[in-house]
Amino acid sequence: MEDNLEWFFEGRLPSCFAHSYLIILKIMMFSAFLPVFFTVFIVVDPIGLVPLYIGLTSHIPRERRKGIIRKAVFISFGVLVFFVVLGNHILGLLRIDPGAFFIAGGIMLFIISLDMLFGRPSKSKVSEREQSEPPSGSGGGDEGVSVAVFPLAIPMLAGPGTITAIILFTGRGDVNPLVMTGMLLVSLAAVMGIVWAALSASDFILRFLGETGVSVFERIMGLLLSGMSVQFVYDGIVRLGLIPGAL
Repeated sequence: MEDNLEWFFEGRLPSCFAHSYLIILKIMMFSAFLPVFFTVFIVVDPIGLVPLYIGLTSHIPRERRKGIIRKAVFISFGVLVFFVVLGNHILGLLRIDPGAFFIAGGIMLFIISLDMLFGRPSKSKVSEREQSEPPSGSGGGDEGVSVAVFPLAIPMLAGPGTITAIILFTGRGDVNPLVMTGMLLVSLAAVMGIVWAALSASDFILRFLGETGVSVFERIMGLLLSGMSVQFVYDGIVRLGLIPGAL
């Protein structure tokens, strides 16, 4: 009994509680981070970009493709970071209720998921008119730069779908804004790193998976995105107070 009292008063019990609390906190942070990362990963779709990238750069010398990937990744990352920092402020400036944007964004992400499920080119990335147009500056010395900016960086990497997903997460009230900003920045950095690696190894990936493998991967990602998008719509309805629920 005395030993137990000494153990308590020596401060060891509080330190055990503190250690357990930190473990629980890390688990909660990780569980909050996963949906952010996977949503950004699925919407950007690094593997699905491989055939498009090869088609865009097939006529460009191999040694210049590394520069194209680097420019596209940095430009798209900069654009997306802008919306991470100012996404909430943009909604406030336009007086858009976060619940309304959750519903609109969820519907848009659901449409993107249908495009992925049925193997259609996503109109949120490149429209039919943009697909039929050659990249600006084609044939000139700045061709690689123009391909990196359009359509690779915008809208393939930093398109409306990715921007919508980012603003949806910045509008969530159940996570501290600074923590959410950090999770979004880490997710974007990780996904852009995966994009860089996937595009750099595009020839190998296409040979290894084949067009069928890439198509199957895209459909699986589309199925997961459809579930996430419906959850966004549900959260938006709850935020507007149209149905009772817990966020």
